[in-house]
Amino acid sequence: MIYLNLFLIFLEIGVVSFGGGYGMISLIREKVLANGWLAEEELLNMIAVSESTPGPIAVNMATFIGSAQGGLAGALAATLGVVLPAFLIILLIASVMRGALRYRGVQAFLAGVRPCVVGLVLATAAILFLNTAVGLENAGTPDFREIGILAFLALTALAAKKGLRKNPSPILMLLISAVLGMVVYAV
Repeated sequence: MIYLNLFLIFLEIGVVSFGGGYGMISLIREKVLANGWLAEEELLNMIAVSESTPGPIAVNMATFIGSAQGGLAGALAATLGVVLPAFLIILLIASVMRGALRYRGVQAFLAGVRPCVVGLVLATAAILFLNTAVGLENAGTPDFREIGILAFLALTALAAKKGLRKNPSPILMLLISAVLGMVVYAV
């Protein structure tokens, strides 16, 4: 039963999500917490690992969550569920795409969806930040170590943007944050 449940929930997420993996995070979070599959902190760790590993974040999250709930078969069910809608939609779009973008209705639809996706990503980021760093989840006790790491990374990105006139490498930023996490949390 868990395999069917994983497949159907991730199929639903795959069908109603726009904007790629980051747009799916809020839906994945909602469904995972509602089903009691992971605690908030475990989900945050899974998001971090999913961002750090190769591949699309939504596929990585589906695979990790499915694996945690049902082993290899659970990973396959969740991954298939989240990938299948996009695969079918891309096949459909590819068959009609040549002429579709010239229609104002298609352009209007895409222009309307873009702000929604940005809003979903920003809302998810705000919720995750408030729950972890500011401490809304643990009785309002802020984690100043996380806030310090975030501030250091923001200043590093700003300095790189000003000094080098380009954005820092995401890989470099991930490595810096990993080292800071190990130092600050003394692992």
